[in-house]
Order: sequence, then C-alpha cells, then structure tokens
Amino acid sequence: MQHRGQQSTDGTGGGELTVPMAWLYAEYIADELLRTGDLMPPTSFEFRAGRDALALTIFLSDTDGELSGIRVVSQLEIWLSLTAYDQPWQDWVGERLAQVAAEAVRAGGPAPDLELAEAAWRWLCETELLAPDLDAVPGGAPPVGEDDGPKVWTPAWQLGLPLGHLAIHLF
Repeated sequence: MQHRGQQSTDGTGGGELTVPMAWLYAEYIADELLRTGDLMPPTSFEFRAGRDALALTIFLSDTDGELSGIRVVSQLEIWLSLTAYDQPWQDWVGERLAQVAAEAVRAGGPAPDLELAEAAWRWLCETELLAPDLDAVPGGAPPVGEDDGPKVWTPAWQLGLPLGHLAIHLF
C-alpha cells in the first residue's frame, strides 16, 4: 500500500514509507549490549534508560552514516569515552542532535531516525526515576540493601548513561 506524502527509502519520492534503519540498528546494538551485561531486567525503566542513552550514543557517534555489524567492536572504545563519567554527554547529545537536524533540513527529506532519537532524548530528560541519593551517603557508596538509605528523583539519562557505560565494559 502506498502512502501519500511520504518519500521512499531511496529518496525518489515513490510514496513509500521511510524506515528509520539507522535508529533501529543503534537501538538493537544497545539492547544487545545491555542484555549481554545482564545488569537490569529488560522490562525495567532503568533498562529502557540505559538502552535509550546507549542508542543515542551509538546513533549520534555515527558521523559517516555507516553503522555496520562489522564495525561494532571497533566502536566500543569511542562509545566508552563518550559515556565516561567525566564527559559532558548531555551537551554532546544536544549538539549532535542539532547537527543531524540541520543535515536533515539540507537534505530536504523526512528524518524518521532523527524523530526517534529526539523522542528518546525527550524521554530521558523528562522522565525521572527514583534512585539512591549518592550525595547523601558518606563516600558516595550506595547502601548495602537495595531499599536502604535516602532516595532522590533523578533524570532517566543520569541512570541510563552509567548503565550503558558498564554494559560496554562487560561486553
């Protein structure tokens, strides 16, 4: 079935639906890394935060538009450096999203990958998850029991980013 007003995946304007393959592939890689690490149940909000943060990192670090299975292992070090604790990841995401959006405007076509990436970024920024308050604990170490100690509402990206970073290490 043809859909009016949509361009085809080859940009010829054939009326076909454009498939966001770059975003879907980045999300798949992120999901596999997190599942391999077995850090959180895949049904948890924490898992989603980690997957979205990692998928954004993977998608936005692909400046050549060439995500491929062969290059995944060679990209692990780049993803580790981007997700490291001392890096301004959230600023980098904002800058890269703006660059990708500008490229999409110049190309003049639909940008379904960008739309999904922006939706993930909005969710990560607007959603808060209850987490241990590491600032309230002496030395920054979490309490022994999962439900012990003070908790604080934290933006999802602040939980997802270290989870994604650890998943890369465990891979």
